[in-house]
Amino acid sequence: MRFTQKQIAAEAERIFARLQHVKWTREDCELIAPLTLEINLLKKEQDALILAHSYQTPDIMYGVADFLGDSYGLSRIASQHPAKKIIFCSVHFMGETAKILSPEKEVLVPTVAGCSLAESITARDVKALRRRHPGAGVVCYVNTSASVKAESDACCTSANVVKIVEAMPQKDIIFIPDKLMGQNMRGMTSKNIILWNGTCIVHDHFTPETVEEVKKLYPGVRVLAHTECEPAVIGKVDMAGSTSQMLDYVSKTDAKTFMLVTECGLSDRVRAENRDKEIVGTCNLCPYMKKIALKDVLTSLKEPSLKQAITIPEGILKRAKRSLDRMFALEREYDAKKGHG
Repeated sequence: MRFTQKQIAAEAERIFARLQHVKWTREDCELIAPLTLEINLLKKEQDALILAHSYQTPDIMYGVADFLGDSYGLSRIASQHPAKKIIFCSVHFMGETAKILSPEKEVLVPTVAGCSLAESITARDVKALRRRHPGAGVVCYVNTSASVKAESDACCTSANVVKIVEAMPQKDIIFIPDKLMGQNMRGMTSKNIILWNGTCIVHDHFTPETVEEVKKLYPGVRVLAHTECEPAVIGKVDMAGSTSQMLDYVSKTDAKTFMLVTECGLSDRVRAENRDKEIVGTCNLCPYMKKIALKDVLTSLKEPSLKQAITIPEGILKRAKRSLDRMFALEREYDAKKGHG
């Protein structure tokens, strides 16, 4: 597809307005402008919606994405949007979650990318856990496959995990698959938490020593961490929460300097959207999220492969949907009780 030099220049300027804050040059933006122009034209022609997780690269987030966010929030947006096709720039389980909530829509992921946390547990593992702990409830983190969700009683997100666990009727709760999130939760719930040995390779590498060093170098810095980090790290930070909670904290607080103990894409997003804020310290790249490139997004629109299309057997999809529906019900129940208390 050919575009005029004037169209390319205008598109490059549009992208540069955002990406200059994450150290992209005009020349960089001119190189990707023909790709973003074609992608944005095709998505309109095909009634497609492009979603990008906050760990994606800036060219995807600000070049072609219609919405940015975390996995579950974006899946909710997709289910409520009239678009017939969803291109989810994310790892595979996130595309599955979108398909579970929008089974009638075509859902594609530009690249088949896994996830260390989601791949740490299978449906067979969940069944074995149930046999070892009869009577225990099973709560799965949203960072799991559809087949694992189908074997669980309820799903949860990093933002509502305590609410869901507390609202479960059982005293013993099998929490899967994130061991570190489960350890962090133990001090916030009255339930007996039974853990699985899964971790996120992005978040389990951070250490409390790194946080201490940054605080020494930058007095007054606010350190925020995702709850997928180990408890020793969480104990050193100013705020721990989900991706969306961290973004909300940065935008609403008066502090100017932050360290984000999470994937590097979130730091890029803060720099692009909060230009008066400074990000310091280190971050970790997710090798799975960073597999996706603009050319893959274009392929998913022009010549989608069978691998890119999300398909879930009907039986698994329906049971996985029940675990997500149960999450809503339990969260409402928890909030109602808290309100009456």
